[in-house]
Amino acid sequence: MSFHDYSLVSGQRGDPVDHGWFGADSNEVWSCRQGRVRVGHPSRSQFCRSIHRVLELRLALPQFDCGGKLRPETAVRTDKTYDAFPPAKICAVEPLRSTQRDPAGGLEALRLLSGDPSATALVTANGTINYAELDELVRDRRELLGDGRRLVMVSCANALEPLVTYLAALAAGHPVLLIAGDGDEPSQERNRNGLLERYDPDVVLAPVGGEWRLDERREGSRHTLHPELALLLSTSGSTGSPKLVRLSRENVRSNARSIADYLALTEQDRAATTLPMHYCYGLSVVNSHLISGASLLLTERSVVESEFWNEFDAAGATSFAGVPYTFDLLDSTGFAGRQHSSLRYITQAGGRLGPDRVRDYARLGQERGFDFVVMYGQTEATARMAYLPPELAATRPESIGIPIPGGQFRIDDADEHSVGDLVYTGPNVMMGYAESPEELAAGPTVGDLRTGDLARQHDDGLFEIVGRSSRFVKIYGLRIDLDRVERLLDDDGVEARAVNHEERLVVFVRERWALGLVAPIAAEALGLPDHSVRVHLVAEFPLTSSGKPDTASLLREAALLERKVPLVDRRGTVTAENIRALYSTLLDRPDAVLDDSFVALHGDSLSYVEVSVRLEQMLGTLPRDWPAKSARELANRRTAPSGARPRRSLARMETSVLLRAIAIALITGTHANLFHIQGGAHLLLGILGYNLARFQFADVPRPMRLGKLLRSAVQIFVPAVLWIGGVALIGGMYEPATVFMLHNLLGGDERWTVQWQYWFLESVVWTILGLALLFCVPQLDRIERRYPFVFAASFFAGALLLRLLLTGGVEAGPTERYSLPIVLWLIALGWLIARSTDVTRRVLSSAVVVLSVPGFFGDPAREATTIAGLLLLLWLPAVPLPRILVPVLSVVASASLFVYLVHWQVFPLFGNDVPLLATLASFAVGILAWRGYSALSAWWTRHPAVATRTLMTNVFATRTSAGRRR
Repeated sequence: MSFHDYSLVSGQRGDPVDHGWFGADSNEVWSCRQGRVRVGHPSRSQFCRSIHRVLELRLALPQFDCGGKLRPETAVRTDKTYDAFPPAKICAVEPLRSTQRDPAGGLEALRLLSGDPSATALVTANGTINYAELDELVRDRRELLGDGRRLVMVSCANALEPLVTYLAALAAGHPVLLIAGDGDEPSQERNRNGLLERYDPDVVLAPVGGEWRLDERREGSRHTLHPELALLLSTSGSTGSPKLVRLSRENVRSNARSIADYLALTEQDRAATTLPMHYCYGLSVVNSHLISGASLLLTERSVVESEFWNEFDAAGATSFAGVPYTFDLLDSTGFAGRQHSSLRYITQAGGRLGPDRVRDYARLGQERGFDFVVMYGQTEATARMAYLPPELAATRPESIGIPIPGGQFRIDDADEHSVGDLVYTGPNVMMGYAESPEELAAGPTVGDLRTGDLARQHDDGLFEIVGRSSRFVKIYGLRIDLDRVERLLDDDGVEARAVNHEERLVVFVRERWALGLVAPIAAEALGLPDHSVRVHLVAEFPLTSSGKPDTASLLREAALLERKVPLVDRRGTVTAENIRALYSTLLDRPDAVLDDSFVALHGDSLSYVEVSVRLEQMLGTLPRDWPAKSARELANRRTAPSGARPRRSLARMETSVLLRAIAIALITGTHANLFHIQGGAHLLLGILGYNLARFQFADVPRPMRLGKLLRSAVQIFVPAVLWIGGVALIGGMYEPATVFMLHNLLGGDERWTVQWQYWFLESVVWTILGLALLFCVPQLDRIERRYPFVFAASFFAGALLLRLLLTGGVEAGPTERYSLPIVLWLIALGWLIARSTDVTRRVLSSAVVVLSVPGFFGDPAREATTIAGLLLLLWLPAVPLPRILVPVLSVVASASLFVYLVHWQVFPLFGNDVPLLATLASFAVGILAWRGYSALSAWWTRHPAVATRTLMTNVFATRTSAGRRR
C-alpha cells in the first residue's frame, strides 16, 4: 500500500491520536477507538457521508506513509472544494489495512466482509443473512478452527457451511485448501483422496452422510506455513493433479478489489453462484462481492433448471458468471427469449467463447439492458487478468480487452506479426506452486506470470489471444493437460494424439477399434461430458522434419474435420515450443513446459548426449550453461537464424559428448588389442565430475539435488548389477562383492584380476552416493551454492591430498590407480573444470591439470591423453565435425555405459586374431543392450512401476487410516 492510495484522519484538531482517528477513501473506511481497528469498504454514499463527517469535525488528513507510520500533512486532496486542512497532533502508530496483524496477535489476517452490518450478505434457500449475522457465524467458526496457524481443507459447495469455513480460515490466518466437494464422480473422489493423503491437512470440512462435518485431525499443526500464505487452489480442475497454486493474502485482496473496481460493484449488486467455489473464477465472484459490501445468491442449481431462474428473479439477483459451456446450456433453454428485469451484467471467462457468440450476447444485452463482460484469467493470477469493457464486446468480440486495475501485460518474443508470449505482472500473481507439504513454507518464487498463451496487442491497446504456447488448455472451465490425456489412453492400450479445438478435446487414433474407447475413458478421467471429446481415425500420426509429433498438422486436421475449413500451410521455425517438445520426447517428460530446463526436468549425464546434439542442430552453438536454461531462454539465445538450414558439411558437437565417445573407444580398442592408447577410463572420471557439477549440482532446491544424485546412482547401479550378476550366474566369473559393487570398498587384491574389471563403475556409484551424503548437510549445501568455485577447489585439494597420503608419493601402484580413494581427485578435477566459468578460473584450473596429472600413472603417454582431454573440456565448449559423424558419435556416447559393461565378455570371444571385429562387436552388443534397457525402462515407468507405486500408496494409506482409528 502506498501513501498515494489511502488517507487517514487523526482525532479532533489538537487531540492526541489515541483518542481515536477516522479515515476514508473510495475503497476503505478506517476507524480506531481505544486501540481497536475496524476496516470497511464503503459504497459511494457511505464514502460521501464519511467525507462530510471529516469536514464537519475539521480533521486533518495525514497521508499514509510508505514506511507504515502516520505523519501530519496539509496538502492532501480529498474533495474538489476542500483541498487542505491544518495539521493535527499525530502519535506514532502503525495503522492496519484489511490484511491485518499476525493471527497470533488475535486480530484478523484477511477480512473480506465489508458490508453494512444490516445489509444482506447472503440469500439462501432458508432465508437471508445480513453482514452482522454472517460475521457472527465467521467468528464462531474461527473458534472451532483453533489457535495458531493450521492447514484447513474445505470440500466446497455453494452452501453456507463451506463459505463460512473459508471466510473464517482467512480471517484467522489459516491457509485454506479448497477442493471439489459438490460431486460424487469417481474423478472428484480420487482428487479429494489424493490431496488429502499428499497434504495431510490439520482440519477438514467435508460432507458426511448429508451433513457437514468439521474434523480436527490433530492439535496444532504439523506444517510449516509461510506467513503470507492464505489460499491453495488446484491448477487442473478435477483432473487429479497434486500441483497447487499458492496465493497470498495480498493476491486475494488485490484481485477481489480489482474485479470490484472494473465491474463497479456496490451494495445493490447480488450475484448468483453459478460456478463452483473451489474454481478460481467462481471464488472470485464470492470475494469481489463480499469485499464490496454486495451480496450473493447461494444456489447449487444449474442454469437449465427453471427453479434457478425463479430463485434468481425472487432474490433480485443482478448478475451471474459463466464458462463457455454455461452459454451452451443457456442457448439450449431459450435464455434469449426470457426477460429478467434485475439482471445488470453477465461475465464470461474460463475459456474462449467464439467471437460470434460474444457479439450475439453483447447485442442481446443492449436490447435487454445488461452488460456482457468478457474476462480472461488463470488460477496462477488468483483469478482475473483482463476484461473487455462491455461497450466494446459487440465490435471487438475477439479480444480479451485490457489488463485489470493494477495489472500489466507485455508481449515477449514477438514475431513479424507482433505475436508472442503473453506475460502478466500484478499484485495478484501467485506466490508459486506447491507439489508437497514442504513447499507450503516457501516464499514467493514468481514475479512475472508467463500465461502460456500467444497474443498480440492491437493499436487501440486491446489484447487478443491467438493460440497456446503450451500443452495445457481449458475445456469447459477445466485446465486439461493434453499430454496427460495421451498417457491415460496409453495406459489403456490406446496410442493417441490429443489437441484442443474450439473448446473440444480432439483425439486422433490409428486403430479403428479404439474409436469407441477414447471418449468414455477421457471423459471419466477428466470430468468432461462425453460430447466434448471428438475422436478421429488417421492412417499415421504426422511428424515434423525432425521426427517429432507435428501438433500443428493435427490442429489443422482437427479444424478441417470439425469445421470443414481449408488447410493453412505454415512453415516451422525454431521456437521455445520446439525445444520444449524436444525435452518432452527425449527426456520422457510429457509434462515439460516452456519454462523448464534440462536440469529442472531431471536430465542427467546419461540423457544429455542426445539432447545436446539435437539442440546443437536446432540452435547452433550452445552456451556452457545451456542445461540450466529454460526452453524459452534457449530459443531467445539461438545463434543460427530461425528457420535457416544448417551448413551441409560441418556440425558442432559438445566437447564433453565427443570426449565421452572417444574415451569409450580408447577403452574398448585397447582392451581388444586393436591399439594401445591408455587413459580413457580416467578421462571418463573427469568427464563424470564435470557432468555431475552441471546437472546433479545444479542450482535447484536441496531435496531435488539429492534426488538427482540418487537417481543417477540407480541408473548406473541397476543395469550393472543385472549384467554382472547374470554373467556371474551363468559362468561363475564374478564374486558377489563385484556383482554388488563392493569389491573396491572391501579391499581388492593387490594384483589385477577379473574382479577389478568394473572398478570404474564402482568408483562412479560410490562417489555419487558419497556426494549425496555430503549435501545432506544443509550448511555444506549452502556453502557450495554461495561459493561454487571455492568449494570445488577445496574438495579437489582434499581429494588430491588423500591420493598423496595413500600412495605415499605421486605415482599410484598397479591396482591403486583403480581404487576409489585414489581416483577421487580426478572426479573432483572435473567438478572444478565445470565451475571454471571465466578466463581467470580456467587458467588456474589449467595449471591444476598440468601439475596434478603427471606422474600419477608413471606413463607419460597415458598422462598426456588424460591432460589433453581435460584441457579440451576446459577450453573448448564444442567441436566442429563432419555432419555425417555426429549421429554415430552421439549413439556411441549415449551407449558408453553399456559398451563398458558388455565389452569384457564380448571381445574375448574373438581372441587376438581379429581385434577390429572384436571392437566393433563390443560396440554393437553394447548399443543393442542400451536400446533394450531403455525400452524396458520406459515400459516399466508406464506400466508396472505405476501399478507398484499405486499399490504401495494404497497399502500405506490403509495402514495410516487403521492407525488413526486405533
